Amino acid sequence: MDLVLFDLDNTLLAGDSDVAWTQFLIEEGALDEATQKTRNLVFYEQYKAGTLDIHEFLDFQLASLTRHPRERLDAWRRAYMERHIRPMIRPAARALVEGHLRRGALAAVVTATNSFVTWPIAREFGIAHLVATVPAQENGVFTGKPRGIPAFQAGKVARVEAWLESLGLNFASFGQSWFYSDSHNDLPLLQRVTKPVAVDPDEVLAEYALAREWEILLLREMP
Repeated sequence: MDLVLFDLDNTLLAGDSDVAWTQFLIEEGALDEATQKTRNLVFYEQYKAGTLDIHEFLDFQLASLTRHPRERLDAWRRAYMERHIRPMIRPAARALVEGHLRRGALAAVVTATNSFVTWPIAREFGIAHLVATVPAQENGVFTGKPRGIPAFQAGKVARVEAWLESLGLNFASFGQSWFYSDSHNDLPLLQRVTKPVAVDPDEVLAEYALAREWEILLLREMP
């Protein structure tokens, strides 16, 4: 059996689920557009540079989950999936996932985006497992803080190892292990698997992948 791990944003999705969730909440009048776009631009530039403070970002991004009752958040998430996420899913991404699943791989989405937002996206792809940043709850109410290590950079490796351990497995349990990602921020996990694949990679990852003769895959349709 193979292990196949998929990054989500700008890998399986032709866009960013976290950004799309923010945009959805702006459309619903739940967030101030000017404030969100200004802060998100700063965080995005830090992300591209590999200098993002994930805890500072999560303090900002998870705050929106604390301001509304769960019933409203759940209803919003259903509408968000329809309006923002399904249009980001390209046929080539679905085919990639389905091919691995048909061959019997153990598959998971591995993403820094919080699990409240990303669980239904993993299910949309038919992937049963999600390794994500977990938004903490107390008595069913989101606290605005992550639970445990955020699934970001080296945290993705730690989260995947903990998930595999919970199944009685480890990386050595598999004949081959794959990880598909677009971002140089995912180099720790890309270096951990036997089959790293750069998907529509950013400039830094593309250069790194070419130098090491990693597979480079383009899932987005060209204009």
